[in-house]
Amino acid sequence: MSGILYLCATPIGNLEDMTFRAIRMLREADLIAAEDTRNSIKLLNHFEIKTPMTSYHEFNRIEKAHQLVNQLKQGKNIALITDAGTPAISDPGEDLVKICYEAGIRVEIVPGACACVSALALSALPTRRFCFEGFLPADKAKRKQLLECLPEETRTIILYEAPHHLKKTLAQLNEALGNRKITLCKELTKKHETVFATTLEEALQYYEKEEPRGEYVLVIEGKSFEELEQEERKSWLELEAKEHVALYEKQGLSRKEAMKRAAKDRGVSRREIYQELLTESRDFCQ
Repeated sequence: MSGILYLCATPIGNLEDMTFRAIRMLREADLIAAEDTRNSIKLLNHFEIKTPMTSYHEFNRIEKAHQLVNQLKQGKNIALITDAGTPAISDPGEDLVKICYEAGIRVEIVPGACACVSALALSALPTRRFCFEGFLPADKAKRKQLLECLPEETRTIILYEAPHHLKKTLAQLNEALGNRKITLCKELTKKHETVFATTLEEALQYYEKEEPRGEYVLVIEGKSFEELEQEERKSWLELEAKEHVALYEKQGLSRKEAMKRAAKDRGVSRREIYQELLTESRDFCQ
């Protein structure tokens, strides 16, 4: 019978956030796969966990995943941990999970701390809809492609960033998105936890004087539906009323329904559309 892969969340700063279940699973597992064994040994020692460890990280994510799956097939239970937070979230563990499913291996989650969700809750920005992008791509072409997509994103946007890249990233976001609201969170759950709610322009000015320190979670407001409606209305108004109505008629709508749709798009009454069509018709006849 195959073993089980347990995705065990670990604290993102405060050791008191370790769950009872996570401690038990790490003790009961046959093996712990850790992102950095030198870092994780401190956590295990703190909770007196003696389970053997092996390294699983960005640079062995595929080869080692197959080795771990072979051990799972032999009946071993393996706990996967990352340096901080939930494994497989912006983490090579996502490949191990995929390979486990392909091999028919059972995977269970042992939930706990997650930096992106914690920052979102603290951000004072809309939380119902959000997208998580992790770290922006290091590759210039891929980063440019992503930054070109973000301006139309209506959900709250969450990014991770290292201190030495923060100023450059803020400048690129400001150029791509304009002066949006942003909340910068760092040292989450630690003694010096900081939540800085501001705008992209003000953040840039602040970090020109203050050197960024610590790992950051950036929570950025999405494009509002009001902005989208205004832009859409502006594009419709570039058309003449008859062209606008004709677009809907080509889709099979009746003249009456097409006029109604065009009026809604343009933010006017159907009577105004009718009057415009009459005027355009008279001008054509003359």
